[in-house]
Amino acid sequence: MNEVAPTTLNAEIAPSTGRHGFVADWSSDQRAFRTVSWGKAMMWVFLLSDTFVFSCFLIAYMTARMSTTVPWPMPSEVFSLEVSGHHFPLLLIAIMTFVLISSSGTMAMAVNFGYRRDRRKTAVLMLATALLGAAFVGMQAFEWTKLISEGVRPWGNPWGAEQFGASFFMITGFHGTHVTIGVIFLLIMARKVWRGDFDDGRRGFFTSRKGNYEIVEITGLYWHFVDLVWVFIFALFYLW
Repeated sequence: MNEVAPTTLNAEIAPSTGRHGFVADWSSDQRAFRTVSWGKAMMWVFLLSDTFVFSCFLIAYMTARMSTTVPWPMPSEVFSLEVSGHHFPLLLIAIMTFVLISSSGTMAMAVNFGYRRDRRKTAVLMLATALLGAAFVGMQAFEWTKLISEGVRPWGNPWGAEQFGASFFMITGFHGTHVTIGVIFLLIMARKVWRGDFDDGRRGFFTSRKGNYEIVEITGLYWHFVDLVWVFIFALFYLW
């Protein structure tokens, strides 16, 4: 039986020191991502950077709200919806939140059937996710239209602090843009799944590797992130 040379064994066990140890420590992330595909790793990097952007927006909103001396508008009054002569506080926002959170469920099931290579169920569930996302964007457009007609502008509003309008349009608009991009991408990928591009290995946008449904999972990562961000927006902007 061949024996491992003591020098080789000791080199594998003994920790690196000096310049080599510094390089080994900083390259540990590369070893952690060695089994992860390039597309999935880059999506995680993008989501991390996007987390910083949304965090800056929300921190700026909280700072503006806590530092202003002018009364801040009450969300329960500003975002109330009138139905049959009765005002329902945050009714539209509650429906929007339910729709978007439900879309996370359909997206998770799409990823599950993608692992099983069930292209029809995967495509249908991705289309359902896109429809729920489009419904959310539509309700957000209705919300914007309603508030603009009531006098809300980025530079002021009829209910109090002027920073309210700027914060509202910046935060919800940036998030709505993310949802819109996600809906478009879901529709494109659902079409490819339905046609069997991943099963045939047809060359094209994200479809050059035969039998690989990983792009469905990558899309799911993006979509779950968008849903998670909305939870923070809902809690800090509409409930606070």
